[in-house]
Amino acid sequence: MATKHYPTPMLDVLEEGPWPSFISGFKKLRDEHPDERIRNVINGLMGQLEHSYETKMGYWKGGTISVFGYGGGIIPRFSEVGHMFPESKEFHTLRVQPPAGNYYTTDMLRQLADSWEKWGSGLQTFHGQTGNIMFIGANSVNYQHFFDEINEYGWDLGGAGPCVRTGMSCVGAARCEMSNCNEHAIHRRLMNNFTDDVHRPALPYKFKFKVSGCPNDCQNAIERADFAVIGTWRDDMKVNQEAVKEMIMKKAKEIGKEGDRSAGRQYMFDNVISRCPTQAIKLNDDDTITVDNSNCVRCMHCLNVMPKALQVGDDKGVTILIGGKRTLKIGDLMGTVVVPFMKLDTEEDYERIVEMAAEIIDFWAENGLEHERCGEMIERIGLVNFLEGIGIDPDPNMIKQPRNVSYVRTDGWDEAAEEWFNRKREEKAAA
Repeated sequence: MATKHYPTPMLDVLEEGPWPSFISGFKKLRDEHPDERIRNVINGLMGQLEHSYETKMGYWKGGTISVFGYGGGIIPRFSEVGHMFPESKEFHTLRVQPPAGNYYTTDMLRQLADSWEKWGSGLQTFHGQTGNIMFIGANSVNYQHFFDEINEYGWDLGGAGPCVRTGMSCVGAARCEMSNCNEHAIHRRLMNNFTDDVHRPALPYKFKFKVSGCPNDCQNAIERADFAVIGTWRDDMKVNQEAVKEMIMKKAKEIGKEGDRSAGRQYMFDNVISRCPTQAIKLNDDDTITVDNSNCVRCMHCLNVMPKALQVGDDKGVTILIGGKRTLKIGDLMGTVVVPFMKLDTEEDYERIVEMAAEIIDFWAENGLEHERCGEMIERIGLVNFLEGIGIDPDPNMIKQPRNVSYVRTDGWDEAAEEWFNRKREEKAAA
């Protein structure tokens, strides 16, 4: 027997125009899916969405639900108009952690999809803002069954609420020549160590780990992560001068001036040399380039546009920034450099980064206010007090942002500088 469809004239408008529409996907599930339960659920969902558009109000309310043994990982959604659209009166979302680097096989994806169509609505999102796979639309009877099934073959819930959230890492060295660290090993080491903090919310608010293998920061870690790990290098970038010369002639050909060396050089000036923010790269008369590595700020522009000619250095490691977040109490914050450079080659190095993360989380848990991110706490108590609390000495390379003005106070500058140089001499002697 055919199900009577709720009228959706306002939703239908969203299918007009050249761009794909999520409404088309909803209708395909509603009209073509072989499971009558899923067809009915999507029909009810579209009816409620149309009602929300008509009244300009949302009708989902939260609640408290979880799978056995967990305190988070599910976003409850109960409909306030369930009497009007009973097919979708419960529409909970399960957050499931993706593999490091978002590497999937088609078998993995089919297995997840089959389980979700068995127990849920069939709607999925890859990926949510935090990085989770979002399985949208389970009722209170089936969400536990879905979790049990996917957990049996290796998947786990992500974080939701005041806890350590799902970590994210970029594709890394497997696909990218800019990689400076083992992104996926860092991701897994951190998340495996803090699994209990993911599943049992007990923190002031959310805490996010994100790992990007180079300063391109494809994971937006600096802007969004409380604990951002950014791959970098501290020696000179590698230059292939022959590839530079080839690029000059290649670009001359691409702009319709084949063989015109001056046109290729002009392209290089306009698109590479002049765009270096610190003017650290110079094009010589013989079509070679000279890089002032001491002034390179790792903006990555030249390496991105000349990947054959320029490559990252060999002395690789990571920079750690703390406190990035989006708007809440005091607006957006970028992460502040707390560890300018750290090698991650040995087991001891990985243990050190985990211990540092644990120290930061513990300090924030004790000193953060309710609903206050780690960066907001640092703004409130001051960076010096934060560094003292986690046992890290101040360093001139702990950069939050470039200076806005040319004036700077130098109270106690000489004493602080002498203390820093003494500490560096002691470290060098100890090494």
